Amino acid sequence: MKTNILKPAFIIILAMSFASFTTIFSKDVKVKDSTITWKGHKVTGSHEGTISLSDGTLKFEDQKLVGGHFTMDMTSINVTDLKAGKGKEKLEGHLKSDDFFGSANYPEATFEITKVDGKKETYTVTGDLTIKGKTHPTTFTMTVKNNTATANFKVDRTKYDIKYGSASFFDGLKDKAIYDEFDLNVILKF
Repeated sequence: MKTNILKPAFIIILAMSFASFTTIFSKDVKVKDSTITWKGHKVTGSHEGTISLSDGTLKFEDQKLVGGHFTMDMTSINVTDLKAGKGKEKLEGHLKSDDFFGSANYPEATFEITKVDGKKETYTVTGDLTIKGKTHPTTFTMTVKNNTATANFKVDRTKYDIKYGSASFFDGLKDKAIYDEFDLNVILKF
């Protein structure tokens, strides 16, 4: 009888001792050293630029990525392929307007990691991307190496009620159509 009681107790103690060796720790993202670049495509070409990072944290368990979040400052949208006085300010203003990101009312966009699969350096990351107050799940590949996390993924802007110039919603746009997806390239230093 004593043996039957001791076995479960031993298993519980053993499980608790293994759990005590597993530690989840957070690493703050160095926002000044990190970069987020975007590229939007249209029928007649593309435009690109940057968005500043406000904050971010990545969570690890025994050197394996397990979670995290980051916040983008949508008031910082910058166009890098046009020069000042040659359309740069006009496009930046339009991107910050309600036609696009509405940064006066929605100054931040966030990404919260909800699931991570993978090991070593390459992970499949799923999380909730919130833009203009609308949240949708997004999945992409993230590489984590040498205190740097990188990811390149596409965002369907129409899911976030950004429909300006979308041929999916407006007929007759011809060469003025703007594609629904834009690219985000993220480099997080921690």
